[in-house]
Amino acid sequence: MRVDVHAHLWSEAYLQLLTRLGNTKAAGQRGLGADRTTAELDARFEQMTAAGIDLQVLSTTPAPPYFEDEQAAIEAARWVNDEYAELARLHPDRFRAFASLPLPHPDAALAELTRALDDLDFLGAAITTSVLGRSLGDPAFLPVYEELDRRGSVLFVHPAGLGAESPLIGRNLTWQIGAPIEDTVAVMHLIIAGVPSRFPRMKIILPHLGGALPMILPRIDRQNPWEAPETPEKPSLAARRIFYDTVGHNHGPALRLAADTLGADRLVLGTDFPYQKGEGFVEAVTYVERAGLPADAVSAILDRTAVELLGLG
Repeated sequence: MRVDVHAHLWSEAYLQLLTRLGNTKAAGQRGLGADRTTAELDARFEQMTAAGIDLQVLSTTPAPPYFEDEQAAIEAARWVNDEYAELARLHPDRFRAFASLPLPHPDAALAELTRALDDLDFLGAAITTSVLGRSLGDPAFLPVYEELDRRGSVLFVHPAGLGAESPLIGRNLTWQIGAPIEDTVAVMHLIIAGVPSRFPRMKIILPHLGGALPMILPRIDRQNPWEAPETPEKPSLAARRIFYDTVGHNHGPALRLAADTLGADRLVLGTDFPYQKGEGFVEAVTYVERAGLPADAVSAILDRTAVELLGLG
């Protein structure tokens, strides 16, 4: 089974709900071809067939149900999780889902996670690289990690689209460089906080080949002891506890570097639909085949590792 772990869907109704509750950026996800209309679903399924992808695991990030108002966050999370559950029932051979959580509220998030995993048959949870300015290493999120670890479930991480809270990244660099910077910052927050080693049964998936991590991991190992001596284990060891999706925008050398540095066995297929669609969507698969990796590694990345990771086999 070929599974795409990094795919988005936002219905107009969900985006309107986020806007009504106060998320002024939600409208930015309109018009991308990721709605649930019949026409857009048919176009999506055609692209999946062209790429040989059987199943997509849906996530709302970077338009998650995060609000300082706890009731608003709960309302939005429950609404979109119910919608994703409905889509998975209507299209069981095409869709599964990661839960959206009403963060930054730990008790509410834990309750919704339990509902999503037990009642809605979700495969894990999705979270952004920061949560309303809070680091993923924040102790407030430990109950969620503990529950995912207890269940041996998945935490899918996605950029928040906030330029790592830096005014220097700004509006016109948010996605072209801001997203991989957010990936890199988030994974280091997790590593320094000891999350991968403390919760070894929680399966963390980081997108975009781990951001800059494959290129700078040796530097991190050397600098970490004096800059972050509280880190509980060598960063390169922690990094190899994590999985990474293959969204690399058709850049074979980056994929080979990630395989060499992090391990080909830690890579799973991602497309970032709808940000890669049409020819780019198909290339999200074919560039893995053309990158020069061993044939068995390619087969595992495209067709086996994600199935085992998500318990779909």
